[in-house]
Amino acid sequence: MQKPEHHIFICTSSRPNGQQKGFCHSKEGVEVMMRFMEEIEERELGGEIFINNTGCFGICEKGPIVVVYPDNVWYGSVTPDDVEEIMDEHIEGGNVVERLLI
Repeated sequence: MQKPEHHIFICTSSRPNGQQKGFCHSKEGVEVMMRFMEEIEERELGGEIFINNTGCFGICEKGPIVVVYPDNVWYGSVTPDDVEEIMDEHIEGGNVVERLLI
């Protein structure tokens, strides 16, 4: 298995039974994840960047939450329109997107 340069976790309010409901789900968490998938594919970074949807991180008022490892950077209130900036600035540019930082 190839180790990724970055692993991005996106809260979609997934439940153990497969249901998706909750704050991040209602605030476009799934759309945020889909946008990351599109950006990664368009930039041909599939082997370098892994993404996973998650359940609750416990800070719903700041959702949708996006966590980038190994950098341990937590972003809050992420919208689908923010994904390109996160990819440009953080993932490819190495700079944290301060306005979204938790």
